[in-house]
Amino acid sequence: MEERTYDVAVIGGGIVGAATAYKLQINYPHLKIALFEKEGSLAPHQTGNNSGVIHSGIYYKPGSYKARNCVEGRRELVKFAQDHKVSHDVCGKVIAATEEKELPFLGKIYEHGIANGVEGVEKITPEQIKEIEPEVKAIAGIFVSCTGIIDYRAATIKMGELFEAANPNSKVLLNHKVEDLSREGEISVIKTSKGTYKSKFLIFCGGLFADRLAKKDGVNLKEKVVGFRGDYYELEDHAKHKVKNLIYPVPDPAFPFLGVHFTRMTNGEVECGPNAVFTFKREGYNKTDFNLKDTVDALTYRGTWNLFLKNMSYGINEYRRAFSKRLFLKTLQRLIPSLKMEDLRPGRAGVRALLLSQDGDTKDDFRIEYYKNSLHVLNAPSPAATASLAIGDEVRKMAEKYFKLEK
Repeated sequence: MEERTYDVAVIGGGIVGAATAYKLQINYPHLKIALFEKEGSLAPHQTGNNSGVIHSGIYYKPGSYKARNCVEGRRELVKFAQDHKVSHDVCGKVIAATEEKELPFLGKIYEHGIANGVEGVEKITPEQIKEIEPEVKAIAGIFVSCTGIIDYRAATIKMGELFEAANPNSKVLLNHKVEDLSREGEISVIKTSKGTYKSKFLIFCGGLFADRLAKKDGVNLKEKVVGFRGDYYELEDHAKHKVKNLIYPVPDPAFPFLGVHFTRMTNGEVECGPNAVFTFKREGYNKTDFNLKDTVDALTYRGTWNLFLKNMSYGINEYRRAFSKRLFLKTLQRLIPSLKMEDLRPGRAGVRALLLSQDGDTKDDFRIEYYKNSLHVLNAPSPAATASLAIGDEVRKMAEKYFKLEK
């Protein structure tokens, strides 16, 4: 009979969940740990549908969780990829300013990079930009040599394999959707789509459903997760030469996303995007996807409307671009003027989770909280994939403290 009792259950098989299970297991090899994932493979949603970028840590406020974990996590992720033959390339990226008004924030980004200890950060001239990315037209820029690209699905799967190999009694449980949680004294009872399991401790890495899982666990969470879909275009084969590696705009500090950018993927494709539009389904990857519960949940929440009001013009422009290839192209041409309609073909889409406060604040930093016998990763937006191994260590340290784990 299958053993269904564990010391720790990690719920959510994206890269943060896999990294957490892996870090916990290699530090506590005697613990029996289960990693629950509702889909048939690891990394099926946010992790497997992101831009594949290994972020440097240059954007984030010095001293923040994001800054520290991104820099540390990036270095560890690159070594992990090298050690375990995960497809990746530390190719560097250009952040390009195309207008005078962007220069002050470009300078601030540079200062953040230096303060955060990001190696290989260099201010570059328009001529130097041309040497790196010949098709880009800009007035100033930053080159970040330690930024790269990686296959995040492959990295997550490898973490899962190493986690299981560290203890034959620990398991990755795919196609196990967590439907309900209850308590039997000090033990948590986990009802899944494939039966009931028990665990002494729980760690939630639920991404787009972090808030609902927290409520199932009894957490009195005031914020809600709201999903934003990001659409991509790809460059046709004849136009791929226009992008050598990674090209980013200077992000608008008033908007909670980095802006549409160019990414050469590990498979050789070149993606352009993503935009950021409110989605009517948390795991909705098509423009017309709709889920009544997700929609009502978001549109009856005060924080959603406060975010809309704060970013009304941005939101309207993002929606217009979502349904207009011509408008999307116009945005891309700010960086690469030579792009044409025939250079683009529709690509995939991803959905990002934002934990919104009631006043519409996007809760920009990572957020991990303890509740009774559980830990909840409540907010892990970009650069969480890059920072995943560092986040896994943060969760491990919190587990040691609150669960009183013994070697």
